[in-house]
Amino acid sequence: MQNNIRWGIIGLGKIAHKFAADLLHSEGVTLQGVASRNAEKAADFAAGYHVKSHYGDYRALAQAPDIDVVYIATPHAFHFELTKMCLENEKAVLCEKPLGINGREAEASIDLARSKNLFLMEGLWTRFIPATETVLDLIQSGAIGDLIFIRADFGFKSAFDPESRLFNKTLGGGSLLDIGIYPIFLSLLTLGYPKNIKATARMTKTAVDGSCAVLFDYANSAVAVLDSTFEADTPTEAYIHGTRGSIKMHKQFHHTEKITLLRDGMGPEVRDIPHLGNGYVHEIDEVTTCLKNGRIESEKLPHRLSSELSRLMDDVKKEIGLSYSSRMVNER
Repeated sequence: MQNNIRWGIIGLGKIAHKFAADLLHSEGVTLQGVASRNAEKAADFAAGYHVKSHYGDYRALAQAPDIDVVYIATPHAFHFELTKMCLENEKAVLCEKPLGINGREAEASIDLARSKNLFLMEGLWTRFIPATETVLDLIQSGAIGDLIFIRADFGFKSAFDPESRLFNKTLGGGSLLDIGIYPIFLSLLTLGYPKNIKATARMTKTAVDGSCAVLFDYANSAVAVLDSTFEADTPTEAYIHGTRGSIKMHKQFHHTEKITLLRDGMGPEVRDIPHLGNGYVHEIDEVTTCLKNGRIESEKLPHRLSSELSRLMDDVKKEIGLSYSSRMVNER
């Protein structure tokens, strides 16, 4: 892999703007091309970020010879087919979460990437946020003892629009896939896979979850209580409790810049831990490091973790009676 990593972006919504801005502040990378199904939108986006090439067709970007890695930022329902298209055109892929709308899609993408010896990573920026790294280090060091309880939520109030990506089932709508994945990922990252899973949800008129509440029990008797909702503004904080103390990840916990460590017999210790740019710089840097070292997966966010996350999300969906029509094509 050359010293300068050339990026492409597919899907030019709000998150793509934040990602593109952070690419401009990352070292050893260039935003080489962008693609939208709307050619005018692609041209405007390219002009705003000084991008060399723009396309009104996703496949054209995937086939462009001057792009090394593609960031996929479309609605959830299209993640699998676009990941597959990019990998088949010999492009490394960073796919925004979730990697697929179900475990079968996620596994198929992982299998394809491995078979072609190409880099693939799920875009869970939370894993690379400096405050998250600090939390994991504190837990590993035994600062709060053995973990016994996690409480995390993610919620904001959104007006119901059956055509929006939040509520449209054909686009992979619902709070679980969009924001519930963050509390669930935190529990998986810290406690592992649960022994027992219970979940309930409030379903919308479009047959997706407007709110979802999850309870995980673990073999070591630890418990995780996790919530997501589009129906209320909630604290969006995380509390990780151990036998000798606790850690609070302040709002917005999934990319927080402040944590509070409270150890038994000691006063609270507040730590300000800023992230760079919009927070995507750290994720971008991880991809850059992996590509320059010839890796096909990140050690911090390996394929195994994405596979477990997708399987766990499937388990929760089964509990609440939620399913999506897979867009898998040419299954092997």
